[in-house]
Amino acid sequence: MTGTLHAQAALGPDRFRSLLRRHAAGVVVVTAPGPAGFTATSFTSVSLEPPLVSFCLDRRSSSWPAVERAGHVAVHVLAEAQEHVARRFATSGVDRFAAPLRWRAGAHDVPVLDDALAVLVCRVVERVHAGDHAIVLAEPVHGEHRDGQPLLYHDGRYLKAA
Repeated sequence: MTGTLHAQAALGPDRFRSLLRRHAAGVVVVTAPGPAGFTATSFTSVSLEPPLVSFCLDRRSSSWPAVERAGHVAVHVLAEAQEHVARRFATSGVDRFAAPLRWRAGAHDVPVLDDALAVLVCRVVERVHAGDHAIVLAEPVHGEHRDGQPLLYHDGRYLKAA
């Protein structure tokens, strides 16, 4: 291992966030009927049989009430050219669905964003409260994808795949 590990006795929120910034992640936007949506890097596959995915959301966020009551959500894997979409859905106090963003009502009235690398429309199967967040488990029921490279997030910055 190269580099030096720096240990600290207390692991407060700022230090925890700093540690997690070392992990590179794909960037998704999760949408729910309303419309509501948010940017997340906590998306992951959970199971193949049955197919399940998960994402996490702060229960104090403006999107939580819509996700809390939604029967279905859409997870959009963003393409490398969609940093502007990631930033819009990570910004509070704006109309995230306003033009020039292009989107349509998909199955189960879930907003589907145009130009995403992949879209999974999912049935929410469980919400687990974990600290100040909720872990949402969802079963993909429809999906579509296109060729391209994903948008990544690492150390507080959006990056393009090499």
